[in-house]
Amino acid sequence: MQITEIYKSLQGESTYAGLPCVFVRLTGCNLRCSWCDSEYTFTGGRRMTLEEVMGEVKKVSDGGLVEITGGEPMLQERDVVPLMLQLISAGYIVLLETSGERPLGRVPADVVKIVDVKCPDSGEADTFRMENLDTLSTRDEIKFVISSRKDYEFARDFTARHKLDRRVNAVLFSPAFGKTASGARDASHCLLDPRQLAEWMLADNVAARLGLQLHKFIWDPALKGV
Repeated sequence: MQITEIYKSLQGESTYAGLPCVFVRLTGCNLRCSWCDSEYTFTGGRRMTLEEVMGEVKKVSDGGLVEITGGEPMLQERDVVPLMLQLISAGYIVLLETSGERPLGRVPADVVKIVDVKCPDSGEADTFRMENLDTLSTRDEIKFVISSRKDYEFARDFTARHKLDRRVNAVLFSPAFGKTASGARDASHCLLDPRQLAEWMLADNVAARLGLQLHKFIWDPALKGV
C-alpha cells in the first residue's frame, strides 16, 4: 500500500481524544475539501508491504490505539482491510478515519469507523454514500467539520433526520481550522468560532458533542507528524 507517514502522537479528535495513538496515514484522496489540512497526502508516499507497515507500527507501540487515516484510506481497500484485520489480531484497537464516500461494508466489525460527512462549505457536499449508514454500529462515530451557519444547519438536520445519536457511539461537531494555520495555538485559526458553534448547539439541544482538534492547540497547527 502507498503510505505517507507512520508516527505516534496523541489522538486529537473523536471520543478517543487525548490518548496515545499510532497513525498510519495512507496516500491519496479523491476529494478536495476547501479546508483540507492534509493536502500533502494527495501524492507521493512510499510503497510498503503489510509486513513492513506492521513492523513500523510495532516499533513505536506494542499495543493501544492505531488510527488508519489519509487522504482517504478506503481508496486502498484491497490492502487496507487485511491491515486492519492483522492489527486487530495483534491486539490493537483500530480506528478508521474516512469520508464515507467509498463503500464501508468490508470494514471489519471490530474497527471503529470515524466517518467525516462533508458539509456544504467543504465543496464536497453529497459525496457521502447513504448506504454506509447501514454499516454503522454503536461503536462508530460520525463527524461534521463546520465552518459556517449553513454547515451547522446541514449537520444539525442530518443528525436529526437519520437519528444518528441512536446509530452510533458519538456525533461530533468540529469547527474547521484554516488550512494554512500556523503559529498561535488557539481558536483564532478556526473558520468558525468554537464559542459560536457551542451556542448554536445549546440553543437547538443538538444530540451531538463539540469536538476540537486537540493536537492543533498543543502543537503549531502547521506541524506534521503530531
